[in-house]
Amino acid sequence: MNTSIQIDPVKDGKRLLMVCIAAFIMALNIRTLVHTGGLIPGGATGMTILIQRLVKLLLSVDLPYTPVNLLLNAVPVYIGFRFIGKKFTLLSLVMIMLSGFLTDLIPAHTLTQDVLLISVFGGIVNGFAISLCLRADATSGGTDFIAIYLSQMHGVESWNLILGFNAVLLLIGGYFFGPDKALYSIIFQYASTQVLHLMHRNYQKVTFLIVTDKPEQICAGIHDMTHHGATIFHGEGGYEHNRRDLVYSVISGSDVRGIKKGVREIDPSAFVNTFSSGEIMGNFYMQPKD
Repeated sequence: MNTSIQIDPVKDGKRLLMVCIAAFIMALNIRTLVHTGGLIPGGATGMTILIQRLVKLLLSVDLPYTPVNLLLNAVPVYIGFRFIGKKFTLLSLVMIMLSGFLTDLIPAHTLTQDVLLISVFGGIVNGFAISLCLRADATSGGTDFIAIYLSQMHGVESWNLILGFNAVLLLIGGYFFGPDKALYSIIFQYASTQVLHLMHRNYQKVTFLIVTDKPEQICAGIHDMTHHGATIFHGEGGYEHNRRDLVYSVISGSDVRGIKKGVREIDPSAFVNTFSSGEIMGNFYMQPKD
């Protein structure tokens, strides 16, 4: 992790703007679709909303969103500052505080009473807001900090833990507010996840198999562009029986376009095959957060 914060006015200004837009979209979604449908989003946002509703149900007290959400994010933010990256965590803190403030400020409004429409389109909007935040190299907080910490520092696949945490939220919400709310919330979370997979590929892994006459140059290009290594296999063409070399590498999904462009520039006649990698073991380079 970096020990100091270096500011790039243009790049960081764009990142801050994206975070502010994402915070507004998320808050607006909470106060319209999520509020109307009585849904339970995942992560710290869902836990905050669930606590608000439980306190309202059991004690008839209206808790503001911001202090509850900040309290739940206190430990994750500390983990971010301590182990992940200061600028990354500061931008994430802006996202957490601004989305909370706007959630308390924006009045509740009903766009539609159809809970199925709310679940689908609310999930899409939620996924878009989170993706926009991630593109700015920040996070909406909560379990995202923990997932990144476990992935980068310990190489642990943490998404099953997050899935289990969200399942517990749904079980509690279903018990107090009815199973229909929990089931519609599953649709909401599924739609949100699909948008995330479509728009944000940093945590997806893609395997490249490249048949080329310039394997050394392509391996060097992959390393220069992504810091990932590659393996060269020596083979023989099945038709002409001439020597062909195969370059094998696994990279982050966000680097796929750049690698394809680089391969075309190095060897226009190269044959390239890509496919998603479900699970890998061993060292895999993840770009550190700033």
